[in-house]
Amino acid sequence: MPYAAITYRVKPGHEDEIAEIFRDFRRVDDPVLRAGDGREVGKLLGTAVFVKDDVMVRMIHYEGDFTAIGRHMSRQRGVHAVEEKLAPLLDEERDTATPEGFGAYFRNATMRCVCQLSVETHPAGG
Repeated sequence: MPYAAITYRVKPGHEDEIAEIFRDFRRVDDPVLRAGDGREVGKLLGTAVFVKDDVMVRMIHYEGDFTAIGRHMSRQRGVHAVEEKLAPLLDEERDTATPEGFGAYFRNATMRCVCQLSVETHPAGG
């Protein structure tokens, strides 16, 4: 089950404010990811947010089609509420109000994965 990391450049010195925003984060309505035709193409398994100085990283644990995550998240009310609260703390402006804008930022901010290890891939057989 893969992980992805999405980066945000934030204004330094706002770690506590960012933590407060995510303290009340409203989870997605449904963790199931669907294609445009309604077919199930994956699932969100978990997320975590980390912040230090001018960098915030959102880790996403998922299964299935990664491209469906951005589409799914762009329709979530809780995600838009967080995006609005984060906007003044971001170092770079971005358009996440529309599904297209959200998807573009999501694609561009995804970090390159260089290694993923799990108990399932351990040579001892987990």
